[in-house]
Amino acid sequence: MGRRNVQEELHNQNVQSLNNDYVRSNPQAKAQIKAKIAVRRRRRLAVFFILATVVIAGLVKANMVQSERLAAKEETKAAVEERLEEALHRQELLNLQIAKLEDDEYIAKLARKEFFLSEEGEIIFTIPNKSDKENKDKPEDDKE
Repeated sequence: MGRRNVQEELHNQNVQSLNNDYVRSNPQAKAQIKAKIAVRRRRRLAVFFILATVVIAGLVKANMVQSERLAAKEETKAAVEERLEEALHRQELLNLQIAKLEDDEYIAKLARKEFFLSEEGEIIFTIPNKSDKENKDKPEDDKE
């Protein structure tokens, strides 16, 4: 591009245009000028469309990246909300257990059940669990 401009400047310095009626009314010269203007207009439009395409592509890419980030954050949010639900449920159960442990009757019942404590005249019977039965039914060789 630079070389062409230099050549045009040299041409303009060395060549003097005629300024008469024929040259002013020459349809070929007018057509050439219109063609040059049309070429320049097409080039400007091409540059504009290329720039517009680059900008739109950048915006689409940014939108896709943000969508991916949003999806990842929504997944994280769902997982955290699930953990929160579990923690709240566990807290509710612990609060209920605390309330029960404040009751003396519940503590006495729990002591009888867990530690086989009894009141005077009570007899405690234990019922084996299913897992205890299975362990007794199996021979000693299978436990290894």
